[in-house]
Amino acid sequence: MKSCMESQVFEKLAKIASGIMNPEIEDWKKHGGKVMGYFCPVVPEELIIAAGVLPFRMRATGSTSTSRADVYFTDFNCDFPRHCFNQALLGNYDFLDGIIIPTCCDTIRRLLENWLHAGIKPSFVYQFDHVHASREVMVGRERDQLLKFKKSIEQHFKVEISDQSLQQAISLCNESRRLQQKLYELRKMDSPPITGSETVAVMVASSSMPREQYNKDLRALLDELGAIKSDTKYKARLMIVGSGHDDVFLSGIIEEMGAALVTDNTCYGPRLFVQTVEEGGTDPLLALAKYQVMDTPYCPKMMGAHEKRLQLVLDLARDYRVDGIIGETFLGCDPWGGEVFMLRSELKDAGIPFISYEREFVPSLEGQIKTRVEAFLEMMGKGM
Repeated sequence: MKSCMESQVFEKLAKIASGIMNPEIEDWKKHGGKVMGYFCPVVPEELIIAAGVLPFRMRATGSTSTSRADVYFTDFNCDFPRHCFNQALLGNYDFLDGIIIPTCCDTIRRLLENWLHAGIKPSFVYQFDHVHASREVMVGRERDQLLKFKKSIEQHFKVEISDQSLQQAISLCNESRRLQQKLYELRKMDSPPITGSETVAVMVASSSMPREQYNKDLRALLDELGAIKSDTKYKARLMIVGSGHDDVFLSGIIEEMGAALVTDNTCYGPRLFVQTVEEGGTDPLLALAKYQVMDTPYCPKMMGAHEKRLQLVLDLARDYRVDGIIGETFLGCDPWGGEVFMLRSELKDAGIPFISYEREFVPSLEGQIKTRVEAFLEMMGKGM
């Protein structure tokens, strides 16, 4: 699907998403601001923002090798953390003033000991012990872990995170979620004004720049998109389900083959905004805990929530009038490997065409993927 958008705002967001360091971070650091890296959205950005620190979601954009990280990890470990650790060993995260490593999956959890053993920057490394079960009884435990996390940030950065500042941060992030929802709503149109590849860039930029500026830019972009009258033709409306997806490798192939990527359920997709955090309560930490444990358990690392994850996929497929779904997993990502395996039979029962493939973090086998996507379109009767 060819883009019909010309926008300086989009070009700015795309530039921010295209690398690890970007002008917004450079400006933030120039004015004395602190930056906190974190893995996985199970780490609430709200706590970091409330401390006056800029959250940066860890990516390995631009990485081409894991040669240094392979001293610490084996080839059986997930590609993504290995590439991130390799970037750390190369000094590409030295601008960070701290890093949060959650217990979201085993490979990311093991980053902690290797990070400390290697003695690389930043020196402040905190492990956030996120719960792994979507049950009411776990909300209190999650709140306890958030309180420990809060105290650790306050002690290290010598700040106080008040309930008021945390409420303000929750409202700010909820605004982002509502704006992102509006962005995706545009993709329900018969001829969306923004492509799937462009949407990836907009979503990735959200965790790589100050949130106030991101919201301002996204509002401006939505105004521009609302004025576009697109009549782009395409063969089929497709959806991606899986891990990662902070690059445009698969979405670019889908669009090159003449299809439209109209939605996704990935680590940078709708599960980031399908719910908002409760505002106005007396206990913002509890609101965050409930949000993480009960409201958004859409990652397969959360036990007891597969039915919710399946329902989200089915709802997205219906609302975006999806013709077929492509499952995407990184090599060595066991949680998503199991989830995609279960989805295969469940989507077959629902009558939704589905294929899946495993990929390395560094895009490869482009020709094979093109062939599979082309065959998938033909199977659905959406070929030439």
